Amino acid sequence: MYKIIGGDQKQYGPVSADDLRRWIREGRLNGQSFAQLEGSGDWKPLAVFPEFAEALRAQAAPPPPPSGPMLPANLADWRAQLLATPSAVPIGRCLSLSWKLLTANFGLLFGATALVWLIEAIFQRIPLIYLVYWVMQGVLYGGLYLVFLKRIRGQPAAVGDVFEGFSSLFPQLLLAGLLTSLLSGIGFAFCFVPGLYLLVAWIFSIPLVADKQMEFWSAMELSRKMVTRVWFEVLGLALLAFLPVILVNVFATVKISFLVFSVMQDMIRAGSPDPGRIFHMVMDVVKIGLPLWLVTKIVLLLNLPFAIGALMYGYENLFGPRPAPAA
Repeated sequence: MYKIIGGDQKQYGPVSADDLRRWIREGRLNGQSFAQLEGSGDWKPLAVFPEFAEALRAQAAPPPPPSGPMLPANLADWRAQLLATPSAVPIGRCLSLSWKLLTANFGLLFGATALVWLIEAIFQRIPLIYLVYWVMQGVLYGGLYLVFLKRIRGQPAAVGDVFEGFSSLFPQLLLAGLLTSLLSGIGFAFCFVPGLYLLVAWIFSIPLVADKQMEFWSAMELSRKMVTRVWFEVLGLALLAFLPVILVNVFATVKISFLVFSVMQDMIRAGSPDPGRIFHMVMDVVKIGLPLWLVTKIVLLLNLPFAIGALMYGYENLFGPRPAPAA
């Protein structure tokens, strides 16, 4: 039996040699991952252990060209193990680790996030084009999540990895992004509570498709089942991670709402409509609303790298290397 240090620098185990070989095959461990033979007290890289040499050689070999979306090896066993072991999302630790990750990789993570933010900001100004972007946003965010996960696991990454979703995983990421947005939106339309539940429960659907190469519905179901057990923790993590964005959007919404209400009151008091007066009122709304919109976008850009990092650490706590289920 062995203990290991995961990509989140947390200790896991004891686990069997077969478990470690499976995690090596799945790419969750590599030759530089530290392990300890139970009872020895010495931490060594996995590459030092001869019993894992074959698994590490197979990991280093170039994979065959993929013919389509691939599921993780032993998906049923892996999913059963996840659902059989306790789940936890330590909110404070996720936020703290995200800050450390961002300060150590600021150029890469901010650059990758800014690229996605810029694409979204441009497309938002063109209604029909934005509809296309909304349908395809899961593909871009799938690549962005991979950039963060690679750095969390100590793997090399580049800004261009944002476009990794435009590969064999394209249809699965597209469907995961589209269905999670559409179905949670329908839930909000009928009642706030089910919409909020689905939005939080499916929060890791796109990362699961991008990281584990799962089929979209399987990823949505696994995300829902895992998050439901720690739903309030995940909600708390998301709220704290995105707190600056939430506060500035609430302020902007209240400010514009009061302004529009004031304008409507003035129009009602005026009696007969005056086109010139209406035009000036609309321009007043635009003069205040446009700067507020720009502020919300800038705050989003500055907040997004930290928020995504926190969520990806939450993802690693739920779906990363975990202790084997008790016999």
